This record gives sequence, C-alpha cells and structure tokens, in this order.
Amino acid sequence: MSKVIIATDQAPAAIGTYSQAIKVGTTVYLSGQIPLVPATMEMVSDDFRAQAQQVFENLTAVCEAAGGELQDMVKVQIYLTDLSNFAVVNEVMAAHFRTPYPARAAIEVKGLPKGAQIEIDGVMELPNTN
Repeated sequence: MSKVIIATDQAPAAIGTYSQAIKVGTTVYLSGQIPLVPATMEMVSDDFRAQAQQVFENLTAVCEAAGGELQDMVKVQIYLTDLSNFAVVNEVMAAHFRTPYPARAAIEVKGLPKGAQIEIDGVMELPNTN
C-alpha cells in the first residue's frame, strides 16, 4: 500500500523534516500541531485556552485536507507543558468532538517547539465509502 502526503495551507506549514500528515489506505497519521496561525506562522497568543483552540483548528484543517473530519480521529496524544491545564483541554476538546470520543493520552512535557504550551498529534480513520 502506498503512502500519500497530506498538506494544506489551512494549517501551519511543516517547520522541519516531516509532513502534516501521511495517509496509508484509510488511516491517516497526523503530525503534532502547535498553536501557530497558518497565515503568519506565529503563536496565536500566550493564553492557554486560545492556544488549545488554535491547535484543534489546525488539526481540523489537516483532517479535512485528508478527506475526513476531526470526528474521524480515533486516537489523540496531548502534550502539555503544565498538566494543570488539562481541565481547559477537556472543555475545548468537548467543543470540537461529540461522542464517541477518540482514545487519548495526556502527557506533561518539559518543553514544546516555539514555546507552545500544547501540542496534539493523532491517528484518523477515514470512513469506508464503498
């Protein structure tokens, strides 16, 4: 099975040696998104809630570029520089997902690219259209 590179200008451009996402069959592997505004490649804000919101907007854009939607994500990994922000993550995530929710992990890390407070990556399974 071949892999398809997913790229969209509606999400931040890759700032390294990676693709925004890779599609293999009906599975899409999404690279981590940080709260960069795609048009400026600058951090959306220092406010954690605004950063979380921007990350979900970026993930949505990549999911759509791959032919799906955010709700098609089956697994998300959430990286936080301060785990005490987890309640805010739950609130923002609830505004973007409906049940059934994806499987997830939340991990506190020492640092993230460009000083971000949150990064999320994951796996999406596209609906079978046959």
